[in-house]
Amino acid sequence: MKRVPIIKPRRARQIVKKFANTRTLVVGDLMLDHYLWGSVSRISPEAPVPVVDFQRESWMPGGAANVARNLSEFGATTGVFGVVGKDPAANQLRRLLKEQGIEHRGLVATSTRQTIRKIRVVADRQQLVRVDRENKEPIDDRTTRRLLNAIDEQLVGVDALAVGDYGKGVITEELLDGLRERCRARGVWLSFDPKPVHRLRLERLSLITPNRKEVFALSGLEDETRSDNPLKDCNLMQAVEILMNSLQPALLLVTLGELGMLLCQRGDKPFHIPTMAQEVFDVSGAGDTVISSFTMAIAAGASPVEAAIISNHAAGIVVGKVGTATVSPKELLASFGA
Repeated sequence: MKRVPIIKPRRARQIVKKFANTRTLVVGDLMLDHYLWGSVSRISPEAPVPVVDFQRESWMPGGAANVARNLSEFGATTGVFGVVGKDPAANQLRRLLKEQGIEHRGLVATSTRQTIRKIRVVADRQQLVRVDRENKEPIDDRTTRRLLNAIDEQLVGVDALAVGDYGKGVITEELLDGLRERCRARGVWLSFDPKPVHRLRLERLSLITPNRKEVFALSGLEDETRSDNPLKDCNLMQAVEILMNSLQPALLLVTLGELGMLLCQRGDKPFHIPTMAQEVFDVSGAGDTVISSFTMAIAAGASPVEAAIISNHAAGIVVGKVGTATVSPKELLASFGA
């Protein structure tokens, strides 16, 4: 039987303690998550849909702003960069970021776009419906330059930069090329969470974190067969090999839902880490937790395998919560028995 990789409590404490000494930036599609909470006791007589008795509402930073929220919760000094509209939702997002100690001078406001909002209706711990109000058109050259200029002002002394691409137009080729150039010049770790709805040049990044569907979209292969053992999944292994050869990332971390994660690095065989999730209530923002916790662990001096194990623990915790959630250092350490 294959031995499940672990991190001993003492080592987990050493890594997590260093989280507070790191400085990270997040760039990407910013969103405002709006939750309507209630309960259901009957079906509408007007249509076969549940009637939600409203109880309360809440707002959270979403998209790339949720990546920043995760990093801040882990204790990192964090700044976020993206595009918002000149609207009340942008003001609400700024307030939330400020409350959570996230530097938000990098929010570029423009009258040509609205702030992206996702409205979720949740009843009895189950999400019933989501309504999206969003932009998908790529940002123009002037807005891209404004973003890069804002990043230049804060890149000194940064350990890592995470890019959250949700296909909403902020991550363009010009922006990604600018980030890659700047990070290489300063020795800054560059993590990227891809969205293959648009084609970007993803060569030579520090970390790419696709899920299974995104791996096949990026590789150009069809996902025709599956195995409960990712290492014996010939179809998946072929897609991973294509990406490692064509994109040449330092690390490729494939998230596989209930099958855990697959860590791939040049010169080594792929490394499978089974899931830590005990219960799954909501996967909203789980990918944000993965890229933030892995990036944070690397910045704190963890090895790639240690970072993957830490992100696997963090993801297992966050999917057991309802709504766009985060993981605290205390919760993360508890999962290691530390």
